[in-house]
Amino acid sequence: MSLFKVSVVARNTKDENQVSQPTDVLVDTSSELTWLPRDLLTSINVTPVRKRNFTTATQQMVTRDTGYAIVSAEGFETVDEVVFAEPGDMALLGVRTLEGFGVMVDNVAHRFVATTTIVAANSVWHGLSNRVADYPLDTAAFGCTTGCSDA
Repeated sequence: MSLFKVSVVARNTKDENQVSQPTDVLVDTSSELTWLPRDLLTSINVTPVRKRNFTTATQQMVTRDTGYAIVSAEGFETVDEVVFAEPGDMALLGVRTLEGFGVMVDNVAHRFVATTTIVAANSVWHGLSNRVADYPLDTAAFGCTTGCSDA
């Protein structure tokens, strides 16, 4: 795997006129969340909504605030939960943001490649509901409460 950086801009979800300065972040497909400097997020009034625990690459446990921001890079955009990175933390573009962008990472060309979003739950559910007569199935356990046996 190769490493590369991209320029990211964050915006406040409640007031999109509050836009950060571009900042370079490392594309990291092993990080679940995107980590942006606390100063960058507070400059656009993104507020922490909870604390989360993380294990770093050095196996260190850290606790950080997270909040929500609109994240843009390379012409792609998504709303995502972001980590308020403290001084000494790396700025990272995580896999959930990449999935929100609808991209795959081309590690050779160091770029994002747009992908087609897969909607699999519907076909999986229809496959399960077609077998209801063969197997007793608690449809409520699958989050379905009405119209569940309709294929």
